[in-house]
Amino acid sequence: MTKQYRSPILAAIHETAENLHGIGLIGKQTMREFDVGCLTGVEPLDASQIQALRLREGASQAVFARYLNVTTGLVSQWERGEKHPRGPSLKLLNLVRKKGLDAVA
Repeated sequence: MTKQYRSPILAAIHETAENLHGIGLIGKQTMREFDVGCLTGVEPLDASQIQALRLREGASQAVFARYLNVTTGLVSQWERGEKHPRGPSLKLLNLVRKKGLDAVA
């Protein structure tokens, strides 16, 4: 699995930090801080953004749910604002937003 960084500079800094961690010069806590600062994060999506994303991809709620490995009911709840995606689902939605539905196929 390749890591996605915010920029090439942060990728280089993170690689250096990993190497320093590997030889014991940087502790686990510092590496966690580098991960948070360098790796691509996820942005929260509201109901209208999720629906717009699904429509942009030309998928029904059922098909969209299959791609994300969630239930159709959950996609419906997201789009109505009753629930909000978290964790892996939110990461997948951000991936679909950036690269399209084929990225998670």
